[in-house]
Amino acid sequence: MADKLEHCGPDPTPLPTDPVPAMAYVPYQQWSSTLHSAERALDTGTLFPVLDRPFYGRRGGEPR
Repeated sequence: MADKLEHCGPDPTPLPTDPVPAMAYVPYQQWSSTLHSAERALDTGTLFPVLDRPFYGRRGGEPR
């Protein structure tokens, strides 16, 4: 690892000097009669089924 830091300059740091804040998009939650159970909500991270979307790690949300 030390050899990777040699070309970084005299004082390499793990953080950039001017970090750019991230932006998040969270759709509005529509309250409806169909909600996840408490166990399912804790497992998926949301009470609302419309927000229960799997993350595939690529744009478009389609599995490979």
